[in-house]
Amino acid sequence: MGKPYYVKFETPEDLVSPILEAVRIASTTGKVKKGTNEATKAIERGTSKLIVIAEDVEPPEVVAHLPILCEEQGAAYAFVPSKGELGKSLGIDITSAAAAILDAGDAQHIVDQVTSKIADIKGGKNKK
Repeated sequence: MGKPYYVKFETPEDLVSPILEAVRIASTTGKVKKGTNEATKAIERGTSKLIVIAEDVEPPEVVAHLPILCEEQGAAYAFVPSKGELGKSLGIDITSAAAAILDAGDAQHIVDQVTSKIADIKGGKNKK
């Protein structure tokens, strides 16, 4: 099965673990908002350091606006394959379609690495 239409670029597999690790560390030592609505607010307010969006969200319309909003606001964002994994890394017992890292805490170096690699990936691909 192909990627959902809202996935604007392929997140390399070697980047998924650091993204989830950053979310896990930031949720204990920094500040993280859970869920699509909270992520949307963080983007609009310009307070997000990194937006993490799950690729297996049904229906896709739930999170389809997030990449567009991130592009408009200049916010960094990345995709992870599983909303279950994202929920686990947030320290909650349910799935999460999206999360926003507001304060990376001890994960700042990981967030910096991830955002720079994502910028390289997006910069290297042809714009539609």
